[in-house]
Amino acid sequence: MVSRVTTAAAAKGPRPVHQLSADEARRIALRAQGLLGTPDRRAGVRGVLRHLGAVQLDTISVLARSHELVPYARLGAVGRGTVESAYWTPRPAESSAPAEPPHSFEYWSHAACILPIEEWPLFAFRRRAFRARGHRWHIMKEPERSCAAVRDRLAEDGPLTATELGGAKNGGPWWDWSETKIAVEWLLDTGEVVCTERRGWKRVYELAERAVPGELFHDELDDAECTRRLVAQAGAAMGVATRADLADYHRLKGEQVDAVLEGTGLVPVEVAGWSRSAWADPAALADGARGRHRTTLLSPFDSLIWDRPRTERIFGFTHRLEAYVPKPKRVHGYFAMPLLTGGRLAGRVDPAREGSTLVARQVSLDGAKAVAPMAQALREAAEWVGCDAVRIERCDDAALGAALRAALA
Repeated sequence: MVSRVTTAAAAKGPRPVHQLSADEARRIALRAQGLLGTPDRRAGVRGVLRHLGAVQLDTISVLARSHELVPYARLGAVGRGTVESAYWTPRPAESSAPAEPPHSFEYWSHAACILPIEEWPLFAFRRRAFRARGHRWHIMKEPERSCAAVRDRLAEDGPLTATELGGAKNGGPWWDWSETKIAVEWLLDTGEVVCTERRGWKRVYELAERAVPGELFHDELDDAECTRRLVAQAGAAMGVATRADLADYHRLKGEQVDAVLEGTGLVPVEVAGWSRSAWADPAALADGARGRHRTTLLSPFDSLIWDRPRTERIFGFTHRLEAYVPKPKRVHGYFAMPLLTGGRLAGRVDPAREGSTLVARQVSLDGAKAVAPMAQALREAAEWVGCDAVRIERCDDAALGAALRAALA
């Protein structure tokens, strides 16, 4: 047990409140995210996905795509092909061969995310909300005809990409979607269509009634039960969290969290230095938060750090994705990846690849103690993506840059 228990007055009477130091909360958060302790390699990538509950997708690929970097950070150099096959379930090459049940699907959680297939029923509330709204931000000219055409094609031909359905774009900017693309994405939003496979980074769409296992293909859970289970899942994935943290994990509203919090099984805690009340997973409190720390580079979209206020509160580390910031205004680089070592965020690097060389375009280090861990993280990342050399282009501190080059040499 890592916490001490006192009694605090609450609206419904006295209740026990666990007292945590900031360091205990940090370690609990790391262990809950699979970054403290021995990784369960037998569970593999799918185990990581089930444990986290959501892995964010993004189109940016520098060192690798973010959904690959998340299991790498926790499991080490798991093969990139293994990562892809763990997430997505392709249909068999022979039409007569039985299809393997999907392990995951894509949907709107924290953002566009890969989710365990078991979570399909939990997002019924969001599918209902889309249907009630009646449209997405892209407007269809002939919604009934366009949606019917997509349903008919999928029913007749099976899983298809947007290109195979008739084309994804009208020829303008990336957001200039075709009527077909808008229709199939609307059907995905509302749950008639699902994506459980990608081909060459393209979504493959299928009728949900055929792809989602029968025992999961239902919208029977009411909104309150959906959000209760999602808040409980988020609490377990974070270990310890404020109300805002719990809401942000699956992008719920604060009032939705308030309405279900009592039924989640999470227990109230007070964390030294945190200005807001927090809740913790009882299993995380009993665990002790001990084990070996990972030294690794983190995707900016990793669920450990995707919420900036939480990252600053737990690690005292301010991080911002600068991919969409004009180049002259960037401070740390296009896709700066924080360095996790010893349970702390101790620097960052903006990586790139040139042939078989991993290039650290810009490095920031929090002192000399971060040099050896950064060298280790860069070597491991280079080997993982098939590079045989690492080149440091720039370091914010010249002396630390020289030390890092020497450590790599």
